[in-house]
Amino acid sequence: MANEQATDQQAIEDARDGLPISPDVIRACFAAAMSEMYRREVPLYGTLLDIVAAVNRRTLDADPALRDRIEAEGGMERLSVERHGAIRLGTAEELATCRRLFAVMGMEPVGYYDLSVAGVPVHSTAFRPVTVQALSRCPFRIFTSLLRLELIEDNALRAEAEAILARRRIFSPALLDLLDTAEAGGGLTEAQAERFVNEALETFRWHPDTTVSRETYERLNAAHRLIADVVCFRGPHINHLTPRTLDIDAVQAEMIARGIPAKAVIEGPPRRACPILLRQTSFTALEEQVAFQAADGRSVPGSHTARFGEVEQRGVALTPAGRALYDRLLDEARGADPADYAATLERAFAAFPDDLETLRGEGLAYFRYLGRPHHRVPHYATLDDLVQSGAVTAVPLTYEDFLPVSAAGIFQSNLGGGARTHYAAEASRSAFETALGTSVADETAIYAAQQAASLRTIGIDGPG
Repeated sequence: MANEQATDQQAIEDARDGLPISPDVIRACFAAAMSEMYRREVPLYGTLLDIVAAVNRRTLDADPALRDRIEAEGGMERLSVERHGAIRLGTAEELATCRRLFAVMGMEPVGYYDLSVAGVPVHSTAFRPVTVQALSRCPFRIFTSLLRLELIEDNALRAEAEAILARRRIFSPALLDLLDTAEAGGGLTEAQAERFVNEALETFRWHPDTTVSRETYERLNAAHRLIADVVCFRGPHINHLTPRTLDIDAVQAEMIARGIPAKAVIEGPPRRACPILLRQTSFTALEEQVAFQAADGRSVPGSHTARFGEVEQRGVALTPAGRALYDRLLDEARGADPADYAATLERAFAAFPDDLETLRGEGLAYFRYLGRPHHRVPHYATLDDLVQSGAVTAVPLTYEDFLPVSAAGIFQSNLGGGARTHYAAEASRSAFETALGTSVADETAIYAAQQAASLRTIGIDGPG
């Protein structure tokens, strides 16, 4: 905490001197501004934030050990602001420019997600901070999807969508200038960062006026509702923001009790004593009034459904061995009768260890190892010896990424009935990275490096 306070003070002094300020500070400002904007645009999101805050307080009051663990991860400040957003882009140029935009905020592309296998014609990455220090300061991330136009089967409709997207400009000239300034100067000053946040926010603001006629919208919507959402509007409006809860089942129950139209099934693993990876739920996307363009220049009223509120509960990150076990058990459960899915999922995951020490001992999850003050560490001690003696504390590494099946499930549940279940297309990571302008980072490598770095600080080269 002392180091974080020193860093904060340095950022303040840098701002006063006109020097570039920390990307972490810019990211925190952007996250707060986006949350406020979305709360105004979607008032039900504000209600969701209130529910999550109340559930988190009750959960921590009832579990002091969990409170201690949250403090070890970065404190209550992190939990209260942690959220992720999601956007959908239409062109390679838009994706490449978003990479530059998020880089100013210290966010890197991590992971490749092919959602076409679940009937959603996009592939995606998550822009997020990657170091323990940056995550502790502001863990905000953006799940970013690129429309796969090649999956539109009607050649004429695909060409029309390409032409519509080619005409739009989602970034303001002022924002593009600030990106050039940041890249040339190694960052932004406080005044520049303030302008940057305001201009970036405009990129993701909701605009109810479409860029197409009702007839064009309906043809694109018939091909896939997500295609219409990406192609027919002025920009990539934020389609959801997601606070983090410590008890997603309690949030789900409270949403239902208040009459909020919650998703029927919580995506991800079942409820556990030791949460793993990621669980997600949401309230149904809102039907919003929009204006279509008529040939004579008039506005024609209509409606569109796209934006919703989501909640997530994050658990410990799994090693390749843990992830393989998770995937196998999930596959077993997903073949069950949908009416009995929750019970089937719990039965399947009975085979997955549900305590941190077993997860650690069997190499199923990642941990950060911290030396305890005033404990002497014998040079001959194994890692297990150190943990069992209390000389070293094993803190579970929080899973900071996403699950493609869960992401697709959330998207599908907010696209209404009639959505297709899959596309006959293969994942195209190379095409995505070409559009992005760089390769995406391997999430597993990040967790493994964080665990290894913590072991080196206590004088151990690897798990013992």
